[in-house]
Amino acid sequence: MAKTQSYAVAAAVAVVGLLGATMYYATRPSADDPFAPCRDSVIAGGASSIGGPFTLVDETGKTVTDKDVFTKPSLVYFGYTFCPDVCPADTSRNAEAIDIIAEMGYDVQPVFISIDPERDTPEVVADFTDYLHEDMLGLTGTPEQVKAASQAYKTYFRKQDGDPEYYLVDHSTFSYLVFPDTGFVEFFKRDLTADELANKMACYLDIGSYGN
Repeated sequence: MAKTQSYAVAAAVAVVGLLGATMYYATRPSADDPFAPCRDSVIAGGASSIGGPFTLVDETGKTVTDKDVFTKPSLVYFGYTFCPDVCPADTSRNAEAIDIIAEMGYDVQPVFISIDPERDTPEVVADFTDYLHEDMLGLTGTPEQVKAASQAYKTYFRKQDGDPEYYLVDHSTFSYLVFPDTGFVEFFKRDLTADELANKMACYLDIGSYGN
């Protein structure tokens, strides 16, 4: 079940709500987009411009690719375990949405990808995700692997200057819906409640034929 945990430190994180260089626009979705009935906006460059292959390391220390990770619909979040409040709040919201949508008859995998590989070892990520949700998959990797995955999904992160041990990381805060056959489908902002997120995901899952 979803749980809430505070990984608070002395300073608050400065979160930059960016989707890399790609931003959404509040315009009418394209008529040839199969998921158009579900969208409130469209993405500059199209949904195909986001996502792609990556290689990371899972909670057990095993090297995995996107093909290994996305074997079913997944809700993906890029963050870090030392994040004071935003990441625990967002991932807890996602975990709650996963439970809600499971009750609606859908099977969605929650995924957490660390953007702080210096501190987030597989063991650290495992502790974080296991606390939040029993089904949440945690991923980390080398700095190069993490950067490549982040760039594929157009996410933003930047390590702040300061204490080498207790530093914070600015980062974007979108959650991504990914299908195994389609790849990236949609991103969701952090102001959605768990119920709203679950209902939005259900629309895409129905069109993608992932409902029961």
